[in-house]
Amino acid sequence: SSDLLGYASGVGKSFRMMDEGRRRRARGQDVVIGAIQPNPSPELARLVQTLEVIPLKKIGDGEAMDVEAILRRRPQVCLIDGVAYDNPPGSKNPKRWMDVEEILAAGIIVITSINLQHIEECRDDVERITGRKVTETVPERFLYAADEIVLVDVPPELLLERAGQPSTADPNQAGTPHRLAELREIALLLAAEVVDKQLEGYLHAHGIELVWGTQERILVCLTRGSNAHAMIASGKRNADRFHGELFTVYVRHDRVKEKDEVILEGHLESARQLGAQTDVLDGDDPVETLMEFARSHRITQIFVGHSSRDHW
Repeated sequence: SSDLLGYASGVGKSFRMMDEGRRRRARGQDVVIGAIQPNPSPELARLVQTLEVIPLKKIGDGEAMDVEAILRRRPQVCLIDGVAYDNPPGSKNPKRWMDVEEILAAGIIVITSINLQHIEECRDDVERITGRKVTETVPERFLYAADEIVLVDVPPELLLERAGQPSTADPNQAGTPHRLAELREIALLLAAEVVDKQLEGYLHAHGIELVWGTQERILVCLTRGSNAHAMIASGKRNADRFHGELFTVYVRHDRVKEKDEVILEGHLESARQLGAQTDVLDGDDPVETLMEFARSHRITQIFVGHSSRDHW
């Protein structure tokens, strides 16, 4: 499956999805549209007319995707818009994304589109930025299960221009460059996380050892006599700058005295308060112990503090 993710309405997800369907059909693949959002733009409507559409079916007072008709038709590729929609009461599945999972299970390639605000785990952040609450959502695991994620991206200023709204609008309004940039950043980070997980899964499936990560993972290694507070603060700044993870550790070995351990444990607690993952490592060789931890946790940057007594 392939998911097209956008950070706001109007970035062009549906158009990209239908255009991908057109290209696949031109290459000889059997493509159908399983669902399209109502009132498409003229450009999108023209694309839709070039493809076969499986009509929605009436269920009570509402409409839902006709999963049974799609399964009978058995296309190679099915385009599904509005994947976060709720199905009407009486449907087999309460959510459209569950319909998608059923179609995928039948061996049909599915291409979907979704807005950031409809990702369950992102909903609160989006509501904080925009002030708009949504009730129809898709769990983040839906994205992680995709074979491919495509970020449909345009600069905030262009998005406002498309909507006919000046970029100098009241900053308290939802549609301003600053707020759209915040949404865009969340979407970019989410896409990076999904790609990182996909890479990890691919390498694991092919027996390839993953040594370094594709996202920043910063390791601060404390030693006796080092300026722990400055090191942790620096590591935190870098982790925040790159939107990465922060790890803080020290290596317990025979040269670490009990009173030093008490101090180091206090520094680890300070790191935990800042959101770092902490650990105490055991090993006769501090360097090898640290590097083994770095490899197993796919660390990308290592901060090591030392004093004149330490000769690493």
